[in-house]
Amino acid sequence: MKLNQNVVAFTGGGTGGHIYPGLAVADELRGMAQRDNNQITINWIGCSKGMDGQLVKKAVGPDGRPTADSFYGIPSGKLRRYFSWQNFTDMFRIVGGYFSARRILKKLRPAFLFSKGGFVSVPPVLAAKHLGIPVFTHECDFTLGLANRLNFKSADTMFVSYEETKNRLPAADQSRVTVTGNPVRPVIYKADAAKGREFLQINDEYPVLLVLGGSSGARQINELVWANLDQLTQHFTVVHQTGLLNADSTTEQELKDKYNGRYKPYQFIYEQMPDVLAAADIILSRAGANSIWEAAVLSKPMVLIPLCGSGTRGDQVDNAKFFEEKNAAMVLLGEQADSECLWDALQKMLDEKTRSEYSANVYKMTGGIKPAEKIAQILYNQLKLTEGKES
Repeated sequence: MKLNQNVVAFTGGGTGGHIYPGLAVADELRGMAQRDNNQITINWIGCSKGMDGQLVKKAVGPDGRPTADSFYGIPSGKLRRYFSWQNFTDMFRIVGGYFSARRILKKLRPAFLFSKGGFVSVPPVLAAKHLGIPVFTHECDFTLGLANRLNFKSADTMFVSYEETKNRLPAADQSRVTVTGNPVRPVIYKADAAKGREFLQINDEYPVLLVLGGSSGARQINELVWANLDQLTQHFTVVHQTGLLNADSTTEQELKDKYNGRYKPYQFIYEQMPDVLAAADIILSRAGANSIWEAAVLSKPMVLIPLCGSGTRGDQVDNAKFFEEKNAAMVLLGEQADSECLWDALQKMLDEKTRSEYSANVYKMTGGIKPAEKIAQILYNQLKLTEGKES
């Protein structure tokens, strides 16, 4: 099968964390091609149900055109590490996803497949391997998730965010691993703090505490913030993204009125989020890889409350501990995520010298790095290698 050097394919989905970084890479890749007067077609293979199609289809690049030219939905099943009757039915979806992806890839004949992970990516990666299409995959977390452990078996190259992640892999596998950092949206690098303060309608000089729990929100963080607003609003302007699923509209409006501009709740901030991040002095957040890296590239001091317990594989804990070891974040883990420990951490962050020290340590980890650009350059080089190639 002759591969088409003007066609590329991306896969990943299930959550925004498996989509937004891939879109960032796609935007950089298209920009490189345009600078060389090359036209490429970007295709995305994601889950036929859920948010994948919606997020990909509405994504627009810096040039004003859609990031992806086409979205292809395939059946997707979850790979669980525990017994569940859904494992049986999902196995059929996974098999169906493989054959759907194989038909799509055989039709497109892309120069490569780039995977950003998530369970939906496993069938396309395997299909690409069987068709002789080069496969690249990226792991954003400190440790590999199950999907990427499977994808790595089929990948020519795996990109990782941390040198330590590479070093933990068997020596025989490290030759196929490249450390790049975690891709973030290009707009993050152009964020404007003044525009963020204007959007938030902030006119005072209190430090801005930005509270994030992901697009769905985090009930634990929400309730912790609500319980301590009397104290927090005496020292901070609290900007709180409560989330689309874990919000409480009645509570939010009552608290907004009570604290008269010192508490600013939003269920979700999308377009303005880069500027809001830039306007923040301190970020209180979960420890998902994308949340951390978007804050980190702006050198923001962080207080992290990682998701932990039986419902998670521990990736957020690993991410948070790594930043804590580098003195780039304070971490409240498990039972430490209470009012007393929260206030102790935030009180330390009130000191400008302390904030500056944490900002400097964050910059040491991420400063000057543009992971999406680094990955896109490697992928663009692959396009040049594909001309006339038979797979």
